[in-house]
Amino acid sequence: MFARLREDITSVFDRDPAARTTWEVLTCYPGLHALLFHRFNHWLWGIGLKWLARLGSNVARWLTGIEIHPGASIGRRFFIDHGMGVVIGETATIGDDCTLYHGVTLGGTSWNKGKRHPTLERGVVIGAGAKVLGPITLGERAKVGSNAVVVRDVPPGATAVGIPARIVEDRSEIAREIKAGQMGFSAYAVTRNEDDPLAQAIHGLLDHAVETDRRIEKLLNCLEQSGVCKADELATADKFDPQYLGKIVD
Repeated sequence: MFARLREDITSVFDRDPAARTTWEVLTCYPGLHALLFHRFNHWLWGIGLKWLARLGSNVARWLTGIEIHPGASIGRRFFIDHGMGVVIGETATIGDDCTLYHGVTLGGTSWNKGKRHPTLERGVVIGAGAKVLGPITLGERAKVGSNAVVVRDVPPGATAVGIPARIVEDRSEIAREIKAGQMGFSAYAVTRNEDDPLAQAIHGLLDHAVETDRRIEKLLNCLEQSGVCKADELATADKFDPQYLGKIVD
C-alpha cells in the first residue's frame, strides 16, 4: 500500500512542476485524494459491498469535485491534474501512467448493461474538458486535445482533436521528446502545431489556387514576350475560351 502511495506521489512530481513538497502533495492535491478514495471504494465494490462503495464515492466527490465510479478499474501511477469536474464511469478501464486534466469525462453512450465506457491503455493523456464516450479504446500513449469529443478508437501514439475528434498526428516517437526514463506529455495534451485538419485542408486549397494563378500569369507573360499573342488580347480574352486557346496553340 505504501509503495503504491510513493509511486502516486512521485508521479505528481514528475507531471506537475507546481508540486514542491511531499506534504503539499499529500494535503493539497484532490486528484491524489480521489485516487486513494477510489482504491478503497473499488475494494468494497469487489467484495460485494456495492452500496457502501457508492456512498464512499459520493463522499469523495463532495470532497474533491472528482467523480469516480467504484466499479472503474484504474492502473498504477494515474494522475488527475486539478481534477474539478472529472467523471469516470463504471466500466471504464484506465491503464498505467495515464493523465487526465480537469473537466474530463469518460462516459457511456448507452443505457445497456455491460461494457459501455472507454478503455485507456498505458500512457494516455486527455486534455482539459475533453469527452471520451462509449466502449472505445485509446491506444498506448495516445493524446486527446482539450475540449475534444472522442467517439471512435484512437490508435497508439496518435493525437485526436476537434468535435467530433479527428486524428491529426502520429506520435509513435513521443519517447524521443524527453530524456530516457521519464514519461512525456504536452501540457493540456496539445502542441503549437496541432491545427484543425479541416482548416489545414482549406488553407491547402487556397495555397494551391494562388500558386495556380501565379503560374498561369507567368505563362501568359511568356506568351506575350514571345509574340504569340498581344497584351490587349490577353487582357480582354476569356482564358478558357476554346477559340482563344486554339489561337495560342496555332
